[in-house]
Amino acid sequence: MSSITSFRQSGKRQRQLSKLIRFIIAIFMILFALFPVLWTISASLDSTGSLATQKLIPDNASLDNYRTLLNSTTFPYKTWLWNSLRVATVVTILSVLITTMTAYAFSRFRFSGRESMLKSILLIQVFPATLAMVALFALVQQLGTFIPALGLNTLSGLSFIYLGGAMGINIWLMKGFFDTVPKEIDESAMVDGATHWQIFWRLLFPLVRPVVIVVGLLTFIGVYGDFILARILLKSTPKLTVMVGLYIFQDNQFSQNWGVFTAGAVMAAVPIVILYLLLQDYIAGGLTAGSVKG
Repeated sequence: MSSITSFRQSGKRQRQLSKLIRFIIAIFMILFALFPVLWTISASLDSTGSLATQKLIPDNASLDNYRTLLNSTTFPYKTWLWNSLRVATVVTILSVLITTMTAYAFSRFRFSGRESMLKSILLIQVFPATLAMVALFALVQQLGTFIPALGLNTLSGLSFIYLGGAMGINIWLMKGFFDTVPKEIDESAMVDGATHWQIFWRLLFPLVRPVVIVVGLLTFIGVYGDFILARILLKSTPKLTVMVGLYIFQDNQFSQNWGVFTAGAVMAAVPIVILYLLLQDYIAGGLTAGSVKG
């Protein structure tokens, strides 16, 4: 009996030790992930604005950096933020609609060239996007000679390029989700006289809402946070997005404008945080439900 009791106590101590180790590791990883965020927020509240003298807890915390950024007439931060939100919202809405209908067609219809098109879409995603930057610049430049609204230094031209690049892997992700929806739903609706559009919009679209939200969220974040393409296609100050605008604001004066720069970064991150908080219930299901059947 004593040996059994000691064995149970030893097993209990091992389980407690295992829980303690996991807890310590979890705390370390959380602190590791939160430290850059806390450091950025701290820098945005440091009125000295100097990178060399920054502390995690600033001695003279204030909102001066935020006031300087919002009241600046040379660098219209509010215009930049609005440009980013407008471009990301338009591209997200159009991309979700086009991607959803395309994925529905690939999932439910059988037509000539279907497999080749799917493989081509996947193959295109293998190449890094930076390889196409020169070609995209030339394309937009030539397109602007015929349609000025879609040329260089226009938000509509930037949105047009983003729209083409926002699909691809999203089509595969959404197609996998459509494949998990039983086709008997379509057949039952057809027996009742429903058209393909009615089946798509009234029956299937509500069922694939989680992956639609995930695709929309990923597209919005990708477009909103992009720097390279916006830096290449946009030139004039009022047309810049927030990422490019902040870069130009602190260019050549990084250490002096550090506080203002981080204040802009904190404000720019607020829309993404709000979206994550509002849509967090859909993210896990939308990312995994379409990965089990292709």
